[in-house]
Amino acid sequence: MNRTSTTTTTPGTATGAVPARAAAADRAAARTVAPARPPGRRDQRGPATTRPRRRTHIPPHELFAERLLAVLSGRRPVHWMLGHTVGEAYEQLVRLAPGTPLRARGARPVVRTCRGFQPCDGVVEASASIAAGEQVRALAFRLERSADLRWRCAAVEVGGERITAES
Repeated sequence: MNRTSTTTTTPGTATGAVPARAAAADRAAARTVAPARPPGRRDQRGPATTRPRRRTHIPPHELFAERLLAVLSGRRPVHWMLGHTVGEAYEQLVRLAPGTPLRARGARPVVRTCRGFQPCDGVVEASASIAAGEQVRALAFRLERSADLRWRCAAVEVGGERITAES
């Protein structure tokens, strides 16, 4: 009986030909081995503990401080907060926003600090200081968690002047 080999070979090796499967395995092994560093050289990235970690969870009061700042400084329209407010809070924003109480000349306002307090489950009362250049303003707001587990703004005050339904 006459048998013929159907193995594919790759040229260019010292012995002449290597089966294709063996050559593919060698290439795969070469890719998985990390290149050796010269002695005395450190990894350029440094140790893994010095890399900054990503923040995976932003507390709701910090998120809402940024949202309210965007509306009250004139960067976003009031209706942007329509689905994020309950009760009278939207009406308060409608009365506050045209005057852009957190807009400052020359510098863009930013949230400097934001603190939240939970008096009971499902409620966060927060305060933030808003800085624009040398001017610092206060922002206070209340968040309530609704039945669909989303946080919504229920009240807003800027700089100690609360806007009520009578005004």
